[in-house]
Amino acid sequence: MTQIARRCIPFTPFEGELAKASVALVTAAGVHRRDQPAFNVADELGDLTFRTIGGDAAAADLMVTHHHYDHTDADLDVNVVFPLDVLRDLARDGIIGAVAPEHVGFMGYTMQLRRMYEETAPEIAARVDRESRPDVVVLSGG
Repeated sequence: MTQIARRCIPFTPFEGELAKASVALVTAAGVHRRDQPAFNVADELGDLTFRTIGGDAAAADLMVTHHHYDHTDADLDVNVVFPLDVLRDLARDGIIGAVAPEHVGFMGYTMQLRRMYEETAPEIAARVDRESRPDVVVLSGG
């Protein structure tokens, strides 16, 4: 546990032109499409799986499955934790270049920090890079 806590969090500043950039969302808020399996909130150690969400997904087709934060507001408007509609508005207005074709939701609660750090997080990063090739990734919590 100590080794994970002491590692530096990688950060790469964006130096490109935002008006030409593709933007992807990755959220730990437990967001997924209604037609996808819910996250396993019964697992006391935490669910380490993730769900992909298409860039064309409608807000009404998304939901939150999470039990470690009050997502009442997100249940009313998922954009408070997964601002996909906001990204579309920004793209329409020319503030960003494009909405990435694929985004990721996962349930950020876990007691399996090493597995999250060594397995799940790299899988999410690889998936986003392989499928969306975004210039910018916006991370959100719940």
